[in-house]
Amino acid sequence: MSRIVVHLPEGNGEDAVTLRLGPGERARFGRGSAGTPVELRLGDETVSRLAGEIHATDDHWQLSNFGNTHAYLVENPEGAGEYLRVPPRRVGAPIPFEISRVVLPSRRETPLSFQVFAPDHVYLDPHTRGGSGASRTMTAYSMDETATYFLVLVALCEPWLRDRSPAAVPTTPQVVARLHGHPACARLTARAVSSHLDYLADEKLRIELPEAGPRADRRHGKREAVVGLALKFGIVREEHLALLPPPEPAGPGR
Repeated sequence: MSRIVVHLPEGNGEDAVTLRLGPGERARFGRGSAGTPVELRLGDETVSRLAGEIHATDDHWQLSNFGNTHAYLVENPEGAGEYLRVPPRRVGAPIPFEISRVVLPSRRETPLSFQVFAPDHVYLDPHTRGGSGASRTMTAYSMDETATYFLVLVALCEPWLRDRSPAAVPTTPQVVARLHGHPACARLTARAVSSHLDYLADEKLRIELPEAGPRADRRHGKREAVVGLALKFGIVREEHLALLPPPEPAGPGR
């Protein structure tokens, strides 16, 4: 079942929160109170008790602005500066971006924001030739090859693709360093890489891992499972290595 993931990072007045919403489910956000419960609490005095609502549908999500004064911005961090403005009292504005950053006005030095990962966007099989919608073949694992999460996936698979033999899966700091030279990843952080890994495993590739065991082991197991599935089904192939920055030349004696 397609669903959206809402992530409120730590530092927005509350602890980090991650919500998962299936089609038809809603989550309200705002400062909240005993009489006005919200699923996503934003601890800032400039935010209304009930500021807005996120509504998940089958193939996208909608944003409602319950405020009377300020618009909310929905940015596309994967694009070239695209954004939508949701005006006050606007209900059910459809959001087309696969990954979005919702920014609320505040007096803070850093923006008050949270991320929304949209329901899985469906792409036609690239080999499909015309035909009606009912006769077309959809890809089993829908990927946007221009998105940062796909760059993270390619970086994770790179050692195996270059060596053509089993290799250690890169760690999160290694992925950050490998992508640093890419224009879209100059400000990529370890936490962002971890979020992209979770999105790939949970939503794109739908990998289920046992909850038992230390957190570090589960994280390593998730990276290995993602790489294994991506390589097994040809989701990442040798030609995708061209998406990465040129590898650094090996130094003397390496």
